[in-house]
Amino acid sequence: MRESDPHRWSQPATILVATDLSDLDHLMPFAMEKAGETGARILLLHVLSTSAAITADSAGMPYYDTAGALEIAAQMLRPWCELARKRGLACDVLVREGHATQQIAGAVRQFHADCVLLGTRSRSKLGKLLIGSVAEQVLRSVYLPVMTVGPEAHLTEAKDSVRTVLHATTLRETSRPSAALACQIAAAQKAKLVLLHVLPPIPEMQRKGLPTGKDSAAMIELRRLAEETGAGCCSDVEPVVAHGNPTIEILALAQERQASLIVLGATQRSAFENLTRDRTVYRVLAHARCPVLTLREPSAQEETRPAEAALAHQ
Repeated sequence: MRESDPHRWSQPATILVATDLSDLDHLMPFAMEKAGETGARILLLHVLSTSAAITADSAGMPYYDTAGALEIAAQMLRPWCELARKRGLACDVLVREGHATQQIAGAVRQFHADCVLLGTRSRSKLGKLLIGSVAEQVLRSVYLPVMTVGPEAHLTEAKDSVRTVLHATTLRETSRPSAALACQIAAAQKAKLVLLHVLPPIPEMQRKGLPTGKDSAAMIELRRLAEETGAGCCSDVEPVVAHGNPTIEILALAQERQASLIVLGATQRSAFENLTRDRTVYRVLAHARCPVLTLREPSAQEETRPAEAALAHQ
């Protein structure tokens, strides 16, 4: 199976939960819910920094106690694994020492993880999301879905109503993989998929003589994308065009539809390297009341790997 197969990503067999130990009570309910839906194995990973292994002897002299620090971290993880196992879920503890991003990426490769789940730090007094260098580096470094649980995210309580997956799209060609993934997830959850594209404010478009709303060129393209994605996963797909600030419109629609998941596709350039300019992803992560799943655009090297693998087997 191809590494970029949305069927595999929408039905993960292995979910890697990266935790700093302080966010376990926030992350694990989401991880167990997702694993319960797909039957996935949970790998609960904590990466121990070198400084965390420093302790002091009876004379107050510092020394490295790596074994002791690793065991303390494992003890904090085990009760959550036991809880997952009581719910019939496979769960294992991983505690490693080193650079967090490298260890997370290494565990993804070693255990063939289909999804990474991690948390963000809470917002500062200025309202800025402190996503953390590890989370940002993971988003940039792995080509698979990264589910981020922000400080305001909570589990969906309305079980009887139709679930909604919201996919905010730029309508660029690079957004097709994330749209396909969102559709597969919606189909697997028997949820409705809402495809959202945010245009500039109406007065701005009118000054330029451009059609707005349902008459816009974006809506025509969005309907085409809805037909393509819906045909690929047989899910109910609704195209929606909004005008205004992308962050506000994404969050408002997610709240209005009580979305259980927001899916964001991102190119290497527009969503991550330009976060200091746009910051839409940061703001959505900061305020979303549901998990946000991000799939970045693959690099040229990653795009060639499936073809190389196919040729190797010929």
